[in-house]
Amino acid sequence: MIKTRFTEMFGVKHPIVQGGMQWVGRAQLVSAVANAGALGFITALTQPTPEELTKEIKRCREMTDKPFGVNLTILPALKPPPYAEYRHAIIESGIKIVETAGYKPQEHVDHFKQHGIKVIHKCTAVRHALSAERMGVDAISIDGFECAGHPGEDDIPGLILIPCAADKVKIPMIASGGFGDARGLVAALSLGAEGINMGTRFMCTVESPIHQKVKEQMVANDERATDLIFRTLHNTARVAKNAVSQEVVAIEKKGGAKIEDIAHLVSGQRGKVVYEAGDPNHGIWSAGMVQGLIHDIPTCKDLIERIVAEAEQIIRARLGKALVA
Repeated sequence: MIKTRFTEMFGVKHPIVQGGMQWVGRAQLVSAVANAGALGFITALTQPTPEELTKEIKRCREMTDKPFGVNLTILPALKPPPYAEYRHAIIESGIKIVETAGYKPQEHVDHFKQHGIKVIHKCTAVRHALSAERMGVDAISIDGFECAGHPGEDDIPGLILIPCAADKVKIPMIASGGFGDARGLVAALSLGAEGINMGTRFMCTVESPIHQKVKEQMVANDERATDLIFRTLHNTARVAKNAVSQEVVAIEKKGGAKIEDIAHLVSGQRGKVVYEAGDPNHGIWSAGMVQGLIHDIPTCKDLIERIVAEAEQIIRARLGKALVA
């Protein structure tokens, strides 16, 4: 068993996290991750209302007695969700671990901390990690350029970002972006992290609540099967490469693109249909470069146990053999 400051602080068996994922972070996946000894997060904004989030938390508790948390991602929007109401639902449901991400989470962090909730903040730059540490969060999830979703605008890959953050961040830190197997876990620990966060890899599990055809597409994809969109809007997102993402990239390459020019293509509802109906080309959906390391669709239990067992084997055998007197 691999024990780190992160596993001890959050009361989990393994240093593996299933972070928030829009349309994916639901009770059936989160409970399976928790039951396997890792830390899973329900994605708050996947639920249409705070009341529905309360029900989803209750549903997850009916499926596991192990620790799990809720992700609350704060993004600028013309009509933002009622973040305060979602926050109250999380607190009133008795959740003790929250993953925050996105734009200026101070008021949320302060409120969660007042209620004894441990907060992990996900960020894409060392300066943002240090800001979150000053803000009072308990742990950092540092997200490299390889990740699905929003990698930030600095384009710093994990091999550099993780040790740069580890040199300066004093609180426990987990590594995100590009992780999917035991080699990644060992590498993250070597680079100064206390565990790994996996999103795309957990999408491709038996308990993941997305269509089987999408899972099979991810297995078929390689590490090149992503596109970066919204680059010209300075809100870069990494998504699975498909006909829609290629159209968005083409529009942006023409120059001067505004969100209104691509809004019909990048609608979140179209992405939701991808997961529900199993048509990988219907809309934009998040996936990382780690698709190149995904070759099967295991249960969460089998995946987590395999990663930990193989990581222990690498640490004992392969790395041990590399030492010479």
